[in-house]
Amino acid sequence: MSRRLVVVHPDPAVLAEAAAARLLTSILDAQSVRRPVHVVLTGGTVGVATLAAAAASPLVAAVDWSGVHLWWGDERFLPRGDPDRNETQARAALLDALVASAGLPEANVHPMAGPDAADSPEASAAAYADELAAHADDGAAVPAFDVLLLGMGPDGHVASLFPGHEALGATGSTVGVHGSPKPPAERVSLTFEAIDAAREVWVVAAGAEKAEQAAAALAGEPTAEVPAAGVRGVSRTLWLLDTAAADAP
Repeated sequence: MSRRLVVVHPDPAVLAEAAAARLLTSILDAQSVRRPVHVVLTGGTVGVATLAAAAASPLVAAVDWSGVHLWWGDERFLPRGDPDRNETQARAALLDALVASAGLPEANVHPMAGPDAADSPEASAAAYADELAAHADDGAAVPAFDVLLLGMGPDGHVASLFPGHEALGATGSTVGVHGSPKPPAERVSLTFEAIDAAREVWVVAAGAEKAEQAAAALAGEPTAEVPAAGVRGVSRTLWLLDTAAADAP
């Protein structure tokens, strides 16, 4: 049965440091029992800060990065290299260094295609669905993600699944998103089906503007209103918050 745990850290900097240490330790633990390990990354301020903290951690050298595959929960439908892409920010914070000097194969980094490589968000989503399935076992739609990281917006959205948006009801593993209330309007996202297939789902959020929606999600409010309420890992759902995000009004 899936377990839920809420951990509160004093501020965003400590939250990022703790999340990075927890992530690297989880990868090491997973590598002791299975290969490969699959991790889904997230963007946003805390998500990128977590990757930067991982880059500075001594634990990063202990991981066998040749056996790790890195995915994304969502992506802005922008060309490769655009500074607003989650991939671009993740590469600058951590991934480029892992590829250059820590043995992470470029082939193990799985970005979502932008308009320079796909005709539409739907085409990008379909290509990503195929890539996910190609790395899954026993005919599953997605790999059994060891850790799936998510940020949460002030409106309670996770990945690119926004309150009241039609993408909330998407089936399959991926969905093309149009009309996002947060720019840019076009995006690609994992669905709830893909997210909830992860062994562990971690929601990482900081700031007082997140407190109301964090409390609503933890209270089990409807997913249509608070998408973060609909995410849960197969084994564990971990909420990593700073004090401000945990202090519901």
